[in-house]
Amino acid sequence: MQSPIRIASLTVLAMLAFAGNSLLCRIALRDTAIDAASFTSIRLVSGAVLLAVLMIGRGKRPWAGGTWRAAAMLFAYAVTFSFAYRQLTAATGALLLFGAVQMTMLGCGLAAGERLRGMQWLGLLVALAGLVGLLLPGIAAPPLLGAVFMLAAGAAWGVYSLLGRGVTDPVAGTAGNFLRTVPFTAVLSLSAASHASFDTMGLLYAIASGAITSGLGYVLWYAALPAFRAASAATIQLSVPALAALGGVLLLGEQMSLRLLVASVAILGGIALVILRRQ
Repeated sequence: MQSPIRIASLTVLAMLAFAGNSLLCRIALRDTAIDAASFTSIRLVSGAVLLAVLMIGRGKRPWAGGTWRAAAMLFAYAVTFSFAYRQLTAATGALLLFGAVQMTMLGCGLAAGERLRGMQWLGLLVALAGLVGLLLPGIAAPPLLGAVFMLAAGAAWGVYSLLGRGVTDPVAGTAGNFLRTVPFTAVLSLSAASHASFDTMGLLYAIASGAITSGLGYVLWYAALPAFRAASAATIQLSVPALAALGGVLLLGEQMSLRLLVASVAILGGIALVILRRQ
């Protein structure tokens, strides 16, 4: 049995890593010469290399786990995530991403026959109202194209998470999925070759996003995950948008608008109500 201190440490580091993905992607696409396609490719390949090394260190074949369907969803998430952050702030992007992830997983549950009760429906309606309020036209509204890309990224990640249910060795599954994205990244890089650009800092941000905040972050989270019930794990992940928002303000000089603050409370609070009442 893991000690509470170890579980807490792993959880905090994993959530910081997930929030770090938003910060690294945003600062790379805002402040360096790297393009979204190159960032995506380098991120996925870097994650694949790190996870392959970890698998080899465990005496296992790097590609032993994972599936092509899951890899396709992982690639779809990564590429739309990068293109979204050409326009969105770290906080807005993380909020839309994790809101879409939970909505997608909830929608799939409803389609499979799950039923919501009164307070859950209230939470769902509050979350949807927060999302609509965030996206309504206005001075503080995020760019529509960027928002659509991030919602698509969240949907892809939600499906990827559902495909991963029941995997007996999550690290092996993640390694196999990352390795299977490499052919997709090759096609992406070739198709975007005429517009490709990057510099040293952009390259370093992409490698850090893939190897550290993605690859290592997933390993840390999977190490802590057995200690939590499903509802607790889902609720804990709702801390990521708040961490990304704080990082965006402190590290990237972004502004927290009243619209974003109200939408965050509505979306995250509504989703938390649905998750907790489900238990």
